[in-house]
Amino acid sequence: MHVGIVTPVVAQPPPGHAAWERDAGIEEIGRIAETADRLGYHHATCSEHVAVPAEAAEQRGGVYWDPLATFGYIAARTSRIRLATQVLVLGYHHPLAIAKRYGTLDRVSGGRLTLGLGVGSLEEEFDLLGAPFAGRGARADDALAALRASLSRREPEYHGPHYDFSGLVVEPHAVQRHVPLWIGGRTARSLRRALTADGWVPFGLPLGTIGEMLAAADLPAGFDVVLGPSRPLDPIGDPGRAGTALIRLREAGATIAGVRLASSSPGHYCEQLAALRELAGPCGLTFEEKL
Repeated sequence: MHVGIVTPVVAQPPPGHAAWERDAGIEEIGRIAETADRLGYHHATCSEHVAVPAEAAEQRGGVYWDPLATFGYIAARTSRIRLATQVLVLGYHHPLAIAKRYGTLDRVSGGRLTLGLGVGSLEEEFDLLGAPFAGRGARADDALAALRASLSRREPEYHGPHYDFSGLVVEPHAVQRHVPLWIGGRTARSLRRALTADGWVPFGLPLGTIGEMLAAADLPAGFDVVLGPSRPLDPIGDPGRAGTALIRLREAGATIAGVRLASSSPGHYCEQLAALRELAGPCGLTFEEKL
C-alpha cells in the first residue's frame, strides 16, 4: 500500500486542520511537499472550490487553494511525488479546458499528474459558474469519457451527448500516455463510474461499508482504492494507533492511503512524515527510496 498526504494548508475544513495552517503560506506548503518528496511519499493533494457560500463554509470550510497554481509551484520544488487533484468538479469545466490546463501541468511536472474528479454537490457554486446542476451525473459521465479521449492527444476527437469536438489542436498536452483518473464519491454510482477510470476515492463511509462495496464489485487489474483514516495520525506520539489505522485501511482494500497528520507547526509536520515512514515495514507500506 502506497502512502500519500492530504496536503495541509491548501484546504482547511473544520475541524480537520491544525491551528498553524491558518497563517501558513506557499513557503510552508513547499517545505512540506519537498520533505514528502524526499521521503518517497506517493502523492500530495489539492482540491477545488471556486467560492463557497458563507453558510456552507461553516461545515465545508472556506479555504481552498487553486490546485493548478498550487501544483505548479510544488512541481518546481519536487521531482517525483505525484500531484493529485482531489477533486476537480467535472461540471465546472469543459473537458478540453482540463486537458489543456492540467496537461500543461503534467508536462511542467515531468508526467506526475493524477486527476481526481467528482460530480460535485454544492448547487450554489454550480449556479455561480453557470453550470447546470440538474442532470450533473450524466453530464459528468460524458465529460469523463471525453476527457479520457482527449488527454495526451494533440488532436483529440470525441462525440457524445453533451460534448462533441474534433479538428482542434491542444498543445501542450499531457506527456503521460495514460494519466491516472481517480473518481471521488460515496455512492454505488460513484464506484461504478470509477470502474470506468483508474481508481476510487470514497469519503464519508465506514470502512466496513467500503469493504462490502468493493467485495461486490468486479475490480479490474491495477485498480486503485484510495482510503484515509477518519482522524489525523500521530506517528510520533502514538505510533501504535497510527500503524493500526493504516493496517485497517489495507485490510479494507486500500491500495493507496491518503493521510492527514497531527501537527503543531510545519517543522513538526515534517517530523511526522519521517516518523510515519519508519512504520513502513511493520504496516506493509510502500515508499520510494529516499533521495
